[in-house]
Amino acid sequence: MDYVRVEGLIKRFGDTVAVDNISFGVKKGEMLTLLGPSGCGKTTTLRCIAGLEKPDQGEISVEGNLLTSTEKNVMLPPEKRNFGMVFQSYAVWPHMTVFSNVAYALKVARVPKNEIKERVESVLDLVGLSGFKDRNATMLSGGQQQRVALARALIYNPNVLLFDEPLSNLDAKLRERMRLELIKLQREVGITSIYVTHDQAEAMVISDEIVVMNKGRIEQIVDGPTIYSRPANRFVADFIGVANIFEGTIVREPDDSQICLAEVSIGMKKYNLRCHAAHGMRKGDMVALCIRPENIQISKEKPPTEINVLEGKVDNILNLGNIWDCRVMAWEKEIRIQVKPGQPLETGEDVFLRINPMDCLCLKE
Repeated sequence: MDYVRVEGLIKRFGDTVAVDNISFGVKKGEMLTLLGPSGCGKTTTLRCIAGLEKPDQGEISVEGNLLTSTEKNVMLPPEKRNFGMVFQSYAVWPHMTVFSNVAYALKVARVPKNEIKERVESVLDLVGLSGFKDRNATMLSGGQQQRVALARALIYNPNVLLFDEPLSNLDAKLRERMRLELIKLQREVGITSIYVTHDQAEAMVISDEIVVMNKGRIEQIVDGPTIYSRPANRFVADFIGVANIFEGTIVREPDDSQICLAEVSIGMKKYNLRCHAAHGMRKGDMVALCIRPENIQISKEKPPTEINVLEGKVDNILNLGNIWDCRVMAWEKEIRIQVKPGQPLETGEDVFLRINPMDCLCLKE
């Protein structure tokens, strides 16, 4: 059963539909991420959940209790939802110490001093700031200020934590470290969380489930490994990671293993490729073929089989340290291949490319 449930959510700004009739749920103790490009509606969805935006239609509930319902005229204000919120901007008060920043809301609520001290010290220890409680907020690094913001969100003992791109202001190395710390903290506390980001790698690392959004709608809801290996459509495949995408038509029905034959145009030439089709696809369907760069085998010798073999010429080799990112031109079409460093490849030489049919995905446009 879902702990948080969003049902039929619609939000308009004038003539623009920012959120277009979406539904999803979050299980208790799990981290769900709303992922998508700028303007896809993910932050608006989060703000509706927080009570900062009033939707035009839909319901939002926690543990079966309605927080928002346009049909039943329910709109619980943000301060009564018992949500913790962490935003992109740290919003720490520069004139206060770390302790005072975290304790402020409890003081306003007239919580007894001894309880404030106990709760603040406990939550600072949880986020790794126990040795910084007397330090002025302006003396903290960006990562430390974000931990203060997280501590302020946790101090209420909230039912749900909401994150709106909380790591986007940090540099790459610090962002990577903070992702791991967030995962550890979320699992330790076991708090149900909804996280907004446009960063695919971030979503893959931290999420139990990912909701991919595009133009206000949901494209796919699934776990990270599945969303990468079995994207629902062309948009998801193109947005998550790197993909070679070709347009084609199914010319032979899928067999019992869902392997079909698709005719694909690559540059000026047509190829028949064996591919893995999604359920429900039929002969004659227009499809997009998705092939991940790491799933293409490259060699200078012609493979013993003619199944799913393409010919091309190495156009460029980019040394990225842990991998080589090779660009191969096949009939004026660039194909990206990722291989381990040290492969006997040179720019300008002719090569053969082979794709396993299970790694050649037939997707809906």
